[in-house]
Amino acid sequence: MNIEDLTPVLESEQRAGIGIIGCADIAVRRALPAIEESPFRLVAVASRSREKAEGVAARAGCKAVAGYERLLELPDIDAVYIPLPNSEHARWARRALEAGKHVLLEKPAVPREDSARSLIALAEELGLLVMENFAFLRHPQHEQARSLLADGAIGELRSYNGVFGIPPTDPAGIKYQADLGGGALWEVGCYPVRAAQEYLGPRTQVLGADLTFDPQRGVDVSGVALLRDGAGVTANCSFGLSHSYRSTYDLWGSEGRLVLEWAFTPSPSARPVLRLQQRDRETRITAPASDQFLGVFTAFHDAVRDPGLRAAHHHELLRQAALMARIREHTLGREPG
Repeated sequence: MNIEDLTPVLESEQRAGIGIIGCADIAVRRALPAIEESPFRLVAVASRSREKAEGVAARAGCKAVAGYERLLELPDIDAVYIPLPNSEHARWARRALEAGKHVLLEKPAVPREDSARSLIALAEELGLLVMENFAFLRHPQHEQARSLLADGAIGELRSYNGVFGIPPTDPAGIKYQADLGGGALWEVGCYPVRAAQEYLGPRTQVLGADLTFDPQRGVDVSGVALLRDGAGVTANCSFGLSHSYRSTYDLWGSEGRLVLEWAFTPSPSARPVLRLQQRDRETRITAPASDQFLGVFTAFHDAVRDPGLRAAHHHELLRQAALMARIREHTLGREPG
């Protein structure tokens, strides 16, 4: 066998194998194309329905597995991506870690701080990674925003305002089912809350929060949360499932304002515009096109290969889970009985 014959084998050994637990729309539409371009080697896709798994696997060129447990038994899978309903995240993340697999959990990872601590403790005990998928953070427009802020383009940051709303969809969908972890806070509210933490300092407090419930569906369909960090920087986060589409945040400083118009869900070919407002002028800065899902799978693969990168992901997951839980606690007295 010559060197050319060995090359595919060596590349296969160097690339971590990944499997997908569940055939959710986000997995088929965004994750599969990104994995194909990422350092990962897609090994298998699992569904409770063999027919569904085979349909997705045929498109992806990988194995089809009927049943999540069977996928976790495959020895050539190093990591799994879990885009199941929110209510299933903690259960299957734990099973995957116990099976020796690194885990990428679709957002929101888990609804409670104790669940996050438990998963992280298990991952660290086993020398594994558990990471939450906020793919939007991997888009270069956010690095541009952080750089502009660090360079003093808007002076000292005073407040953040984030909004994510989407129009109503199928009322039978998972996002409207309380027992599956649906609702506006978990579905869309987590985005502006997570983005806020890129700019807020430590000791973030929840000053107030409120949710509006649909009495027939029994889930929250809109809400708002007001946060403040230890330095007095505030964050207003608004979200909803019964709105026209809006996906934006802005940073208001002592000398200007920076607006990201398409902050959370730009398509891979889109070039979002950042608007920098300083006194009597506005500068429009165009971000490069980028597949943010490719960015997150690349970052996940890097942390699978490099144990030194895992602590930061664990810290981010825990911080987000704790803050989201505190926001939820502020609304408990206003939930329907």
